[in-house]
Amino acid sequence: MSDTTASLQETASLKETVGRYGVWSVGLRSEDPARRGDIAEAAAELQELGYGTAWLGGSSSAANAAPLLEATSTLAVGTSIQSIWQHDAEASAAGFTELEAAHPGRFVLGLGVSHAKLAEQYQRPYSALVAYLDALDAAGVPAGRRVLAALGPRTLRLARDRAAGAVPYLVTPEHTARAREILGEAPLLAPEFKVVLDEDPVRARATARDYLAMYLELPNYTNNFLRLGFTEDDVLHGGSDRLVDAVFAWGDDARIRDRVEEFHAAGADHVAVQVVTGTGDRDELPRAEWR
Repeated sequence: MSDTTASLQETASLKETVGRYGVWSVGLRSEDPARRGDIAEAAAELQELGYGTAWLGGSSSAANAAPLLEATSTLAVGTSIQSIWQHDAEASAAGFTELEAAHPGRFVLGLGVSHAKLAEQYQRPYSALVAYLDALDAAGVPAGRRVLAALGPRTLRLARDRAAGAVPYLVTPEHTARAREILGEAPLLAPEFKVVLDEDPVRARATARDYLAMYLELPNYTNNFLRLGFTEDDVLHGGSDRLVDAVFAWGDDARIRDRVEEFHAAGADHVAVQVVTGTGDRDELPRAEWR
């Protein structure tokens, strides 16, 4: 079997494992021992509800994924993302190998370069990511079990060539269509998408805008919005209604489902839904909304 054939088979298997829907959550990666029971219960319920994957927000690692894998039998768990600046490749490889032995096929290593404002050592991010992937190759971490937080064309091509695919964050169906064109048919494309379960447009947009504000301080995201046809005015003052409505779904269950399906229609294999409640607690576990 050729390396290409093996990689295609690995990616096809990964697509089946992650399923079509998942949740994205910072709260599920909490390292507070007092919350371990709540996290285990939440993970078990996500599996029962039919979600394929729990994506751990923040700069998460294999150690954060372990409790969820231990509490479930089929749920996949992915890092979304693990910053290459905060976790060195050797440690990442060791963590992957340990989880793979304990829970074969269920851990997905999601990697990214984070942002200059969040990582002091941030420089030449693309070259650093390539070197990181080289180190993972040397340590035996298969390309078919890692994904990249790719936004721009260059990193999307890297996700196509050196990983199983891409897990873009804060994107639109239009970005998904462009990403699919670059990736081709085989690689996994699993965008994150934020939802607000509120039918009042003024209140829902206010909730979304409060959450969006911190991301509009990060050029990686604002530059991507400009590539997608948004203007400088769209990214000012917490984001225009046009921008908010593009990167958030709000409304009732039916409207939100329709918005999620727009990503599948544009070429996504999987959509990671992030519930935004407006409480200001990024570590919450919004189990009622997940239901």
